[in-house]
Amino acid sequence: MSIELEQLWQQTKPEPFYPNSNQKRAILHIDSPLFLTAGPGSGKTRVLLWRSLNLIVFHDIKPEEIFLSTFTEKAAFQLKEGLRSLLGLVTNLTGKPYDISKMYVGTVHSLCQKLLTDRRFLELGQRSTVPVLKDALGQYFYLSRRRYWESILENADFDLDIAQEMINQFFNHNSISKHNAVNNCISLFNRFSEECLTPEQILARIQTTDLDDPDTFVKLTNLYDEYLRSLQQSNPPQADFSLIQQYALNFLEKSPHCGNIFKHIIIDEYQDTNTIQERIFFKLASGFKNICVVGDDDQALYRFRGATVENFVQFPSRCQEYLNCSVTEIPLNINYRSRYQIVEFYNDFITRQNWRTADGNGFYRLVNKNITAFNGDRKTSIIASTPTKPDLVCEEIALLVRDLIKSGKVKDANQIAFLYPSLKSKQVERMIDALEDVGLKVYAPRAKRFLEVDEAIAVFGVYLLIFGKPVRGDFRGADYNDFHQWLNKCEEIAENLSKEDQALKAFIEEKREEIKTALNDYRILSQVAIEHKWDKNQPYDPALMKRQLCNATGLSSTAKKNLGNVYFDRLVKQKLETKQSCTLGYVINASTSVDWSVLDLFYRLCIFNHFKEMFDLAETGKDEGPICNMGLISQYLARFTDEYTHIITAQFLEDDRLQVTFFMGFLYSLFRLGETEYEDADDPFPRGRIPFLTVHQSKGLEFPVVILGNPRKDPKLQRVEEIVKPILDRQGEPLERMADFDVMRMFYVALSRAKNLLVIAHFKGSGQKLTFPFNEMLNDRTITRIPDFDLHSLPEAKESNDDLPKNYSYTSDYLLYQRCPRQYMIFRKYGFVASRSQTMFFGSVVHKTIEDLHYILKAKKEKQTKMSF
Repeated sequence: MSIELEQLWQQTKPEPFYPNSNQKRAILHIDSPLFLTAGPGSGKTRVLLWRSLNLIVFHDIKPEEIFLSTFTEKAAFQLKEGLRSLLGLVTNLTGKPYDISKMYVGTVHSLCQKLLTDRRFLELGQRSTVPVLKDALGQYFYLSRRRYWESILENADFDLDIAQEMINQFFNHNSISKHNAVNNCISLFNRFSEECLTPEQILARIQTTDLDDPDTFVKLTNLYDEYLRSLQQSNPPQADFSLIQQYALNFLEKSPHCGNIFKHIIIDEYQDTNTIQERIFFKLASGFKNICVVGDDDQALYRFRGATVENFVQFPSRCQEYLNCSVTEIPLNINYRSRYQIVEFYNDFITRQNWRTADGNGFYRLVNKNITAFNGDRKTSIIASTPTKPDLVCEEIALLVRDLIKSGKVKDANQIAFLYPSLKSKQVERMIDALEDVGLKVYAPRAKRFLEVDEAIAVFGVYLLIFGKPVRGDFRGADYNDFHQWLNKCEEIAENLSKEDQALKAFIEEKREEIKTALNDYRILSQVAIEHKWDKNQPYDPALMKRQLCNATGLSSTAKKNLGNVYFDRLVKQKLETKQSCTLGYVINASTSVDWSVLDLFYRLCIFNHFKEMFDLAETGKDEGPICNMGLISQYLARFTDEYTHIITAQFLEDDRLQVTFFMGFLYSLFRLGETEYEDADDPFPRGRIPFLTVHQSKGLEFPVVILGNPRKDPKLQRVEEIVKPILDRQGEPLERMADFDVMRMFYVALSRAKNLLVIAHFKGSGQKLTFPFNEMLNDRTITRIPDFDLHSLPEAKESNDDLPKNYSYTSDYLLYQRCPRQYMIFRKYGFVASRSQTMFFGSVVHKTIEDLHYILKAKKEKQTKMSF
């Protein structure tokens, strides 16, 4: 059965798709570079999906011949699921199946990893070495470990006594903190990598550039060199998010036919790409020259991550430079999201900034975008608070929010979003208090450190009671004092919980006893080794050592059972037969470890009343806030096991090593970093709670009602831009205007998130200030104030429906739900990390090994056949 593209548009659910003329042109465009300038709410995700479907279904492009990259994991998930769903619709109508399992859909970092394992780029089809990828948190832990940090400082010719102070002063920070020094180095190292600068290139440019402090710059470059060398010399090699892109680019440069692998390169959120990403994309497109980029330069928010908005603004000229061909430009300028006044307001806002270049011959943004609202409703959709003191403004907004919920203008509290430049401000605290005073719940983990949310305090308080509280050292500093106050609070809360729940109290005592027993067994067995003059590093000899160890006086029955385990004996025997061996120390550690990890402990806690109630609240739909935080706690505990240990041995417990590592190392780092992210691809905001987000978090999202809680952001240029800009070989936006441009773009994103109603807080009084051009726009007498707003004129918010239906797997989704709905809820919906999952990797490793052998043998056979001719 044949089918036309227009017929498919009519078949989509929940409603047919009616593309406008420019959307249709973009979907049907096949050959040559395509430049899609997409305004807010212009349906770019749908265009990308339908364009991909058009290529696959109607132009015989194989899914694996398409490279589709976007900026976030969430967006990548939506694209992948949406494409599966649309192709499933085609299959239902035509009977022809489509498999996108080999298609490149994801973030650029994940696709760079995938490139490195793609045999199509290599002559014999062999698998290349792929570095282990470290995310931002892993990068911090790697660099901040004391022994490693001091080692690379010395190798880079830093004086250890003054190194941290010197680094921080270079970044305009008056501090001797290692934490600050490490973060400053990470920001600089990432920019070097994103700009594709080698240490040799940096040093050469330092010599020819007039800099304030070239000596420290040289030392930091040497430090970067040491950092790169250590990652490359690891076994296996390691890479951070920035460096994985360098691996990919180097990999592509060694492949003579890299431009002929993908027939179409499609890049979403192109305004957020950096220098090295641009080089990768054009390298992949060098053969067929079919590169399509989609973006909006007014929504470029990620300069601090190395993003270069010029890549988007100058895309037509870059295509001439890299591909020697012209570009088809199609604007997606109809906003389907927001009501008329909202669109007019953010259009007016962004054009009040002077974007013209210094010579007057151009602009630093794409002008004349002509973004219009599809929704012709011209009733009031922009309102501001009464201009007054912050406490009164917050009270007025809180009452409005309460009325919006009570009147049914929104279906759930999570359809109202509060957006702020930063959630660590007095204005946020005031607003949360005002909302809670009128009986409303919020979800604002970024408003304080994540570890300070109630759920984290309760969980880690129990951990303190089990493992013991670390001794406070003789250190100074606000963070250190705050952390120990947090530990005290955790301990106090946990003690109260154990008094209220006798079962929990008994559980805590049981775990403490297990730790005590494990430590005692370890000391007994270590003493046996000393008495027999056995070195713990020598091979374990069961015939000589087993009886002596098992018969040690005072040894627990658990340790005896572990030592006498027949499976363990069999493993030792097998190792001896293959001329391998277990050390005595390994045997002692294995027999005196507890049978749970820090993540296992978390799940055992969940059966007790205080924690179980959180699951009940989510399951009944009353409140999902606590369960979201619990899911994030499980993710961090999983990170601890990955970074440090999966098994808690008595040796790790000895001398309070676990206390120091877990509390003063891992949790203290999280405390100082302020780690708070909670993001879920399906349901990111808890029902029943009002979300508070940074503007950066809100990018790509939309809400029926948006409250801009603080229209003030003082322009401030990041120091790393001042450091790196002089050694770059491109012009770009001038340093003195970057901060102003970034503030305008940030607020533009905030203003364009609302569907039905945009509310802006207007503070006035001593110390209050509005960012330009809010000071002009909010003082306009025509703007409606909250007391004058007719709530009845506001349309009711519809239940959120995705543009495309979700795709479910029978085996992984339905069967899991059928077996245990609660298990499905916590692992699929709220992002809980399953404990002891490392054992699942074995089957995958075996499969990959067999696959490698197959491709190598196949490639060699084909090469021999060609040579014979």
